[in-house]
This record gives sequence, C-alpha cells and structure tokens, in this order.
Amino acid sequence: MTRTILGIESSCDDTAAAVVRQDEDGTQILSSIVFGQTALHAAFGGVVPEIAARAHAEKVDHCVEQALLKANLTLSDCDAIAVTAGPGLIGGVLSGVMCAKGLAAATGLPLIGVNHLAGHALTPRLTDNVAFPYLMLLVSGGHCQFLIVHGNDHFERIGGTIDDAPGEAFDKTARLLGLPQPGGPAVEQAAESGDPKRFALPRPLLDRADCDMSFSGLKTALLRARDTVIGSNQTLTARDQADLAAGFQAAMTDVLRAKTARALQVYLTLSPAVPTLAVAGGVAANMPIRTALTDLCATQGIQFVAPPMALCTDNAAMIAFSGLHRLQSGDFDDMSLSARPRWPLDGTAPAMLGSGKKGAKA
Repeated sequence: MTRTILGIESSCDDTAAAVVRQDEDGTQILSSIVFGQTALHAAFGGVVPEIAARAHAEKVDHCVEQALLKANLTLSDCDAIAVTAGPGLIGGVLSGVMCAKGLAAATGLPLIGVNHLAGHALTPRLTDNVAFPYLMLLVSGGHCQFLIVHGNDHFERIGGTIDDAPGEAFDKTARLLGLPQPGGPAVEQAAESGDPKRFALPRPLLDRADCDMSFSGLKTALLRARDTVIGSNQTLTARDQADLAAGFQAAMTDVLRAKTARALQVYLTLSPAVPTLAVAGGVAANMPIRTALTDLCATQGIQFVAPPMALCTDNAAMIAFSGLHRLQSGDFDDMSLSARPRWPLDGTAPAMLGSGKKGAKA
C-alpha cells in the first residue's frame, strides 16, 4: 500500500515541511523544504524564542506550500499530516501544531503529533534502513542522549548530558570567543588553525563509569582560560581564539568518544545481529567528532551510520517518516493535540535535568 504524508517541523529556529511517500519499494523523500532563521538571531548571540515563534508563524504556511509544490502534489494526495508536537521552544512548536490542525480540519486528513527526538532517532531507518536494535547518539543544540532504539516507539535511554547540550556549549563558546553564530560551524572553522594542546581544558565525568556527560564545567574552564589571556595581554588575538576553540573542540570530542565507547559496551550486551552506532543532530555535522566516532566503530567492527548533513539538522522529512508508523497502525490524534515544551522519549527513565509541573525536561 502506498502512503503519502506531509510533515511539519518548527521546534527551534528552522521552519520545515516535507512530503514523504512509502510503498512496496521503500520510502522516498519527495520534497524537503527548510527556512532557516540564522540572520534573524545573528545579532543576539543565539536563538531568541519570541523572534523564532513569530518567524515560524509567518513562514510555516509558505513552507508547506513549497513542499507540496516541489513534490508536485496537493493536500488531497496526502494520507495524513504529521507535526512536531514537542519538545522544543513552545512558541515555535505551537505555530506548527496550529498550522497542522488547521490543515487537518479543512481537509479531514488524520493528524499525527510526533516527538521531535523520535524523528531524529528514527532517521537512520529512513536513510539506511538500519535494523533494530541500534545505538543512537542524539547530539544537538538542545539535546544529548544515548538511546537504544528497540523499535519505532521503543526507546531506551542509557545516558546523556546532565547540564548543557553540546550544541549549546558550542554556541556559548562562540560567544565567549567573539565568534559568529551559529557557534558550531564557527568554532570548528576557528579550531582548524588552532593548537588543541595550548590550554589544558578538562574532560568532565570521565572518572565515572556510566554514560552520562557534563559540559557546563568545560565551558566555565574555557571562560577562565580566556580571561587569563585577556588579563595578561589586554586583548584576545586571532591565534588565541583559534587555540581556545581547538582546545574546546578536542575536549568535547574526547568526552563524546569515551562515553560512546561505554554506551557501546551496554548496547553490545543485547547481541544485535548487525551492531550499529548511528548519530543525528546538528553536532553530528562536526567533522572531528564524526571522525572520532567513525574510528571508534572501525576498531570494534561496528557499523557507523551518519545521515546526510541535511537530515542531521532539524527537518520535516524525519517528522513525516516518524508519523508514517503511526499512520500504519491507525494511531491518530484529534484537535486536543497540544504543544509540549518537554517530552522525554524514554518515559520510564529518571529525569536527568530535573522536572516540574510540565514534566521531565529530558
């Protein structure tokens, strides 16, 4: 049976829409449109939630229109509408959910709310048809988790960050060093000419045998190193920036590699038929980090899967693909679907970042 689904994503600072089709020959991405907001937030050193929400509200319908146009389809050719319902910046998530509700009400199409993290976690199934179970390192601006993906709706979290996510740490590092946003690409570029050994930055939590990580202390250590340089020289040169960026990136890479090795030990106790480590999220685009993880897998004979760059960062194709599984089972939402700022994938795992009235953060 052929199923075609429209996906909508608006959880952070990318407004996205995509059309995905599944038939007996497999799954195809018929279109994937992303409207970025980098220029809107550039002057503020990071994403401003209010600006992001307004931009989503202004662009989401145009994004949907372009996705359908590129796929050469209309809404009547679709079988359902999938939308990110959380977690994320609530204003942005709400913009996408309200658009999807309007389209569903107007067309009568089924409405499917998707967990943004599930979209990332299932991307290796979309791109490489990876067999369950596989180990997923979800590493992005707002999240960092090790997940054993047992099935389309069964995710087991075995570790993650207890404070800053790697992408957040990259952005903060860029601000501290006077580099442009987004911080990940800027720090990576600056680090190319830097000396990673000049500054002795810490590798947090490597003395713990679990799979948890912490990057807040690394950021603080970088701040102190920067202040020491400025205090001595009354300035921060391009060489200083490059060396600090290289030192930070090396520390981040070492931590992710070491903790991934420990996560693999846990995962391999399941004796998977085809042991696989997959990565997703914006930080997965960092080449030194990706190279370190590729080398780690090569030494252990483990398959390494990294989606194309366009599918590592936020996109709606992953949301549509995740929605396909619920479409197949007839599991739909109604107009009571709400936007959720917090929505952990593994509801049985204890909260890593604390919780409140709205539930666990991660």
